[in-house]
Amino acid sequence: MKPWREVAVPHQDVLEGTFQQSEFAADITAVNTGKASREYQDAGAFFARTFITEGMALLLTQTAQRLAGRGGEPVVQLQTAFGGGKTHTMLAVYHLVTRNCALSELAGIPALVDRAGLMDVPQARVAVLDGTAHAPGQPWKRGSQTIKTLWGEIAWQLGGAEAFTLVAESDATGTSPGKDVLRELLERHSPCVVLIDELVAYIRQFQESQAISGGSYDSNLSFVQALTEAVKQVPRAIVLASLPESDLEAGGQRGVTALRALEKTFGRVQALWKPVATEEAFEIVRRRLFEPVRDEKAHESVCRAFADAYVAEGVKLPADTQERHYYDRLLHAYPIHPEVFDRLYDDWTTIDGFQRTRGVLKLMAKVIFRLWKDDNKDLLIMPGSLPLHDGSSRNELTYYLPAGWDAVIERDIDGDRAETTALENKEPRFGQLGAARRIARTVFLGSAPSSVASKVSARGLDRAHIILGCLQPGQASSVYADALGRLADRLHYLNASGDKGQDSTRFWFDTRANLRREMEDRKRRFDDRTEVRGKIAEVLKKAVGNATSFDGVHIFTPHADVPDDTALRLVVLPPETWYAREESRLAFEAVLESIGKNGAKPRYRSNRLLFLAPDHGALSRLNDATRIALAWGSIVDDVKEGRLNIDLLQKNQAEKELKSAEDALPRVIRECYKWLLCPMQDAPTDPKPGIEVFTVNTTGGSVGSEIQRVCDDNELVIATWSPIHLRAKLSELYWKGGPIAANAAGFFEDSLRYLYLPRLKTREVLAQAIRTGAASRDFFGTAYGEANGRFEGFAFGGGNVVFDDTLLLIEPQAAQAYEDANRPTAPAGPAVVTTASGVAEAPGSYTANGTTVSRAEPITPAPAPAATRSKTFYGSAEVPPATAKMRLVQIAEEIVSVLGTDPNATIRLVVEISAEFPDGASDSVKRAVSENARTLGLKSADWE
Repeated sequence: MKPWREVAVPHQDVLEGTFQQSEFAADITAVNTGKASREYQDAGAFFARTFITEGMALLLTQTAQRLAGRGGEPVVQLQTAFGGGKTHTMLAVYHLVTRNCALSELAGIPALVDRAGLMDVPQARVAVLDGTAHAPGQPWKRGSQTIKTLWGEIAWQLGGAEAFTLVAESDATGTSPGKDVLRELLERHSPCVVLIDELVAYIRQFQESQAISGGSYDSNLSFVQALTEAVKQVPRAIVLASLPESDLEAGGQRGVTALRALEKTFGRVQALWKPVATEEAFEIVRRRLFEPVRDEKAHESVCRAFADAYVAEGVKLPADTQERHYYDRLLHAYPIHPEVFDRLYDDWTTIDGFQRTRGVLKLMAKVIFRLWKDDNKDLLIMPGSLPLHDGSSRNELTYYLPAGWDAVIERDIDGDRAETTALENKEPRFGQLGAARRIARTVFLGSAPSSVASKVSARGLDRAHIILGCLQPGQASSVYADALGRLADRLHYLNASGDKGQDSTRFWFDTRANLRREMEDRKRRFDDRTEVRGKIAEVLKKAVGNATSFDGVHIFTPHADVPDDTALRLVVLPPETWYAREESRLAFEAVLESIGKNGAKPRYRSNRLLFLAPDHGALSRLNDATRIALAWGSIVDDVKEGRLNIDLLQKNQAEKELKSAEDALPRVIRECYKWLLCPMQDAPTDPKPGIEVFTVNTTGGSVGSEIQRVCDDNELVIATWSPIHLRAKLSELYWKGGPIAANAAGFFEDSLRYLYLPRLKTREVLAQAIRTGAASRDFFGTAYGEANGRFEGFAFGGGNVVFDDTLLLIEPQAAQAYEDANRPTAPAGPAVVTTASGVAEAPGSYTANGTTVSRAEPITPAPAPAATRSKTFYGSAEVPPATAKMRLVQIAEEIVSVLGTDPNATIRLVVEISAEFPDGASDSVKRAVSENARTLGLKSADWE
């Protein structure tokens, strides 16, 4: 497909850049006096470059019918926005009735005459009253005649000196001629047309109750009223008057007052004027700026390609692009995209002072000149094509905007130093299409007017209209969507109404840096070691604090403040001690230091610590996400405290961004803190500890549950232990080389200290393994102390085990041998020896702690002769203090409970306790024992 420059060639003055704004400004006085340029002075040339709009056609038809005596309105008020084509329409009437050529030579006129049902349009006399041409207090000359008033000027233009005599006296005195005089004037010189332009500019110069040569304020208003009444009585006369639409155009309080008075005067007559519609502007601009398109095939193929591309994109573009009529709009607007006209006529014309037709023509002339010079190869001139880097084109737009927009354009939108250019240089997929600059230009064209416009329904453009202003056939809309998202995060002055990913979000530029830029500036202020680190610790506490498998979680805690006790603890390393597979030194050194030291003291229970370390690759993202959350938080706080003044929309945006940042931070922390470091040692003989590294799943459940899963799967922390593994560890390390019994509490203490032993979750894990193992004869025997080769409370299989500090775990073969050695046999041998517990013993031997000890073999005494039934039982036992708890339980279960089986038995227990202190009991011991004795209700508790 051919670019626009090969199909639509601009007029020579546009190509050369020699156009002047004044050439676009229709000056009715210059035409009336023969001083205008050819395009305006010559009727044929004027109509050749004029597109007859609906409003203009209606007015020309009314004029032709009125002058032919076929009806028509006698007075027509033209009132529309500044630059809306009022003066241009008056010129069309002027040339129609003063032509020096045939009607057939005026483009577009014959068809109008036919529709009006006329054979011809009479030529007529024309009087032009231009309010800016004369001053009320300064008479002017017409030949030798001095003229002071508007009515004198009308008379002179219609009939020269002869007509002037009708109003000479009124002109001299500055008083309005009567309706009858004006009717006679119009009848004598009909058919005639009176064109009144800029009337408010003339009348506002009069001071109330003050007469000057041009009359007074009241006399001029009276003249206008008399003229409108008179013209209604002359069938072939018509008055056309233009009035400004806004108070701003009226100019000051005097102008507004004059406008209101004139509106009442002309208000009795229905205005037929319709402003230029956007579609009509297509043709106006094309005729004025471009030569006729000669390659219609190329013209249609480009428009068809655009229409098909829009249908293919579907809902990504505005709904009207999916309709058949949009193809027609493309055809009529070619080579300019309809979206350019929509933005100019819908948005820019809301700015007071922007001329509806003249302003658009001047802007587009400069745009076309620069694009032609830059060899622009776009298929159409689109919003994204506007050369805002060009000072002349940019100034034509920024002229209507408040100060500050040049800096916005240079920094964010277009130019060598703009952020958009930098992004395109960095990202080739954007640079190939100029996507970033095209997006920014489109947003600027559609949003800049809202910064000053008095009527704004919704600020900015939505995503669909932005892409519409950039996308050409053969391009992917996703590239522009991605570019928009990147710009929303990067540009200083680009604002968004909500989530940048939503289609309904609107984007706009403003001269105030957006809150995102404020956030970017603020996030650089926070200190890494204090504020950033503190925020990360706060979020980590919430994320990791639910790790129920640990008794304590220590976040960024120095090793001196991590207790050296039996509790299982997770230590979260600070950001500066990061881990990476290719570089583990920092994290490993921190771990080894923590398990080796507890402040200035050595750490004894090193096997109670696990470590969570940050990933080096994700650390920068975590730092950035934390700073963003801190920055948004400070902005919200400043708004609440009144330190930052922003509007409600920005306040809502700040609160929404803060929530998004706070929601994102836990996810980023999970992605960063994903390495679980576990100190380990394979054997006691290893020279130094090692560290195993495990990955924590960042997408699973909570951080705590994932850490627990890793610990369970890899047996880093043992929550349930089999007695098989306990026996194996005892055999490997404790029953080896002679000893046959190991202290259970000592084993647990060792498991807290040594990295080559299993890391049990709690003491209860070992207790459960012992209880399970003690119930069988496969794993170990148990006892509660050993003295002189004899085990106190020995049991092997089926015993009721109490895990206390005296519990011994006996190697199963030795336990079997000890049991065999102490098993009762048939009566024989030496005399019976009775133990303190009433069990008979006989000599024998067993191996205890590697020493052979002679012992009596237990025997069963000879049966006693039959006797009467015993009625009383007395029992006493010496209970070693070390096994008191276990022995008292045994006595209660095996003796007292058996005695209690007889319901008639009366049982009385007396516990006697005596303790001797060679050096005397301490006060603390006395106090504690006395208090406990009172609490337990002892009958006597005396000290001697």
